[in-house]
Amino acid sequence: MIEIPPVPPSDLPIEAALPALLDGLSRGPNAVLVAPPGAGKTTRVPLALLAAPWRGDGRIVMLEPRRLAARAAAARMATTLADEIGGLVGHRVRMDARVSKRTRIEVVTEGVFTRMILDDPELAGIACVIFDEAHERSLDGDLGLALALDAQGALRPDLRIVVMSATIDGARVRDLLGEATLVTSEGRAFPVETRHLPRRPDARLEADVARAVVLAVASDPGSVLVFLPGQAEIRRTAEALAGSLPEGVDVAPLYGALPPAEQDRAIRPAAPGRRKVVLATSIAETSLTIEGVRIVIDCGLSRVPRYEPDTGLTRLETVRVSRASADQRRGRAGRTEPGVCWRLWPEPATAALAAFDRPEMLEADLSNIVLDLAEWGVTSPDGLAFLDPPPKPAWDEAVALLADLDALDGDGRITPEGRALRRLPLHPRLAHMVVRGARGGAGRLAAEIAAIVSEPGLGGTGADLEDRVRRLRADRGPRAEEARRLAARWAEIAGRATSDDFARGLAECGRLLALAYPDRVAQARGAPGSFRLANG
Repeated sequence: MIEIPPVPPSDLPIEAALPALLDGLSRGPNAVLVAPPGAGKTTRVPLALLAAPWRGDGRIVMLEPRRLAARAAAARMATTLADEIGGLVGHRVRMDARVSKRTRIEVVTEGVFTRMILDDPELAGIACVIFDEAHERSLDGDLGLALALDAQGALRPDLRIVVMSATIDGARVRDLLGEATLVTSEGRAFPVETRHLPRRPDARLEADVARAVVLAVASDPGSVLVFLPGQAEIRRTAEALAGSLPEGVDVAPLYGALPPAEQDRAIRPAAPGRRKVVLATSIAETSLTIEGVRIVIDCGLSRVPRYEPDTGLTRLETVRVSRASADQRRGRAGRTEPGVCWRLWPEPATAALAAFDRPEMLEADLSNIVLDLAEWGVTSPDGLAFLDPPPKPAWDEAVALLADLDALDGDGRITPEGRALRRLPLHPRLAHMVVRGARGGAGRLAAEIAAIVSEPGLGGTGADLEDRVRRLRADRGPRAEEARRLAARWAEIAGRATSDDFARGLAECGRLLALAYPDRVAQARGAPGSFRLANG
């Protein structure tokens, strides 16, 4: 067994709830922990479970909804144990894994866990699975919980499952888990003053946000965290702030597609004698504490994927945040000291916000989940216990697509082709392109296209796919190098060529992409700009 060093004590509020959590898990396999932001649940609960007798020498796997949160949580716990990342504590996220034989706490993204349990339903060597930030209700998070409960019931009655959240309905989750122990923790939030600065009807969002930043920096000390819907708004706000802030104030973007080094720069404390303005997407809502931030500016918007079964397309839609999200954002200002939150909407409008965000299960493309569940042996939406079952129209649309990709047979069962697609950690569309491309002698090119499509910003942002492949191949940055390494691995998994159908190099980009989107191939209808898609 690996020797576990003593965990240094802390004064975080979660410490008072840990005895009840440990006692509950000693008497039963499941627990729900409801703890507000700032309680310390993300970085203290896994450490506390290391000493539990039922753990033996098994690993504790904790799920985080975002790569940045997974890396940050693992780094904080490793520091607490005076260890290096990849030692007792490691992380495993897409395009970055730092684990070893010594690792006993593994922080993973939800998609990584889904593949872990589908590849090994018994979860051999794992003693406990923790679902952190469960209130976000992501597709992979809900699927992972349903699969873990199914595996626990059929194969691993000794497996511990802990669901943690700040705002989730604890009683409802407890009932799903089978009368699990419900533990509630107090938080440690400092007072936050809420100020309202409604947007001007004739001004762009970025102009109003920049106005609020300048006013906030002049009114109060401390660093600033600004919530914006997406990368484009972050860039335009940074441009609007150029030359408007006093000396000693740095501007740092924070969004999912940033290289890890730049994300780390954004969440580090400001240098001594300086202040920081962090322009962030909802990536900064949960699981992160940015030291020195005592001012939050919330534009009240977020960008979420919306799947439309009628068109088969997933589009990003800018929507009003829920009250739960607005409260999460506001709480960021009071994590380490009293703070201020500026909301860019009138105070009465808060009551009109939806109480919670809609679960992604009810909005998303279900192709991945349907293929994964077919491999699990489930062929209908009611085959597993979900907090919210998949909607039948979206399920049927996913089944139809997977049948077009030869991944499912007429009864909804997975085919050998479907298993070939599942071996790749990609959307079934992209996996189909890589598998068929590899058979035609263009596995590497197809895999590079898959990397570009699935990872925003690789090879640039232009619409010319051939040019982006060239740029990806020429880029010597760490993110591009990791993408090329992954693409090579995907091409290897896809198998050897059995023909030379795709032998024209980069000129095959369009034909390869059509393999991923056969329903988007269109026929000209005569009038300029008028087409009929293959799906009607």
